[in-house]
Amino acid sequence: MKPIGVFDSGYGGLTVLKELTQKLPAYDYYYLGDNARAPYGSKSFDTVYDYTLQAVRWFFEQACPLVILACNTASAKALRSIQHNDLPKIDPEKRVLGVIRPTAEVIGDYSNSKHIGLFGTEGTVSSNSYSLEIKKTYPDVQLTQEACPGWVNLVENKEYDLPESACEIKMHIDRLLEKDPKIDVILLACTHYPLLENEIYKHMPDKIQLISQGEIVANSLENYLHRNTDMEKRLTKGGSRTFFTTGDPGDFSEKATFFYGENVKASRINLI
Repeated sequence: MKPIGVFDSGYGGLTVLKELTQKLPAYDYYYLGDNARAPYGSKSFDTVYDYTLQAVRWFFEQACPLVILACNTASAKALRSIQHNDLPKIDPEKRVLGVIRPTAEVIGDYSNSKHIGLFGTEGTVSSNSYSLEIKKTYPDVQLTQEACPGWVNLVENKEYDLPESACEIKMHIDRLLEKDPKIDVILLACTHYPLLENEIYKHMPDKIQLISQGEIVANSLENYLHRNTDMEKRLTKGGSRTFFTTGDPGDFSEKATFFYGENVKASRINLI
């Protein structure tokens, strides 16, 4: 097997994997969640880079020629270094892709006002990666960001419909719209956040559209494989999905089923 590797710090990348497997069901996929060391959002650039590189090396050892970093924080803090510094030494024929660039290349088309908001982790927001990437394609877009450090826990603990959670969600929405009232599109720049979509819409003006990344990333991967036929031919097509975690496999399988929408059974691995 030569599957497509999909990596996340925990569960959020499963929302991306779900879209990938719906769009491109023929391929084999390995999913790895680094749950033992999650969350990544508040960790330093060096730590996220080290952890992500360990995961990428593990995927390569499993014969994955292509790895998708389905984690915004890993994409923001580690992807560029891995692509430019590590891949040429490890194996220049392998590829590691992220979720930020494909999203940045299309997000401007969703907005009429060219004022876009972003909800993300502290790590994604502080990296300023989206601002830099969006400006390359849409220099006229004004991006306003809001870090929502508590939202990942709301999703993983299934507490998003509690009254106190509604207050926290509304607080971040209000903060973002106070910074820029012209926003007509908000990007959910964390793969956990699509599971909060209904709750976010409850506290947001009707004119604003929420954009999740899963479908965008799936379309981008399809286009990438069409352009890179050598890579496409290297990938096996058995239609399998195999799940791994650095944490407790029982706990992972239970929560992952909620994120992925199908029954998940995971195996535990060590990255160190």
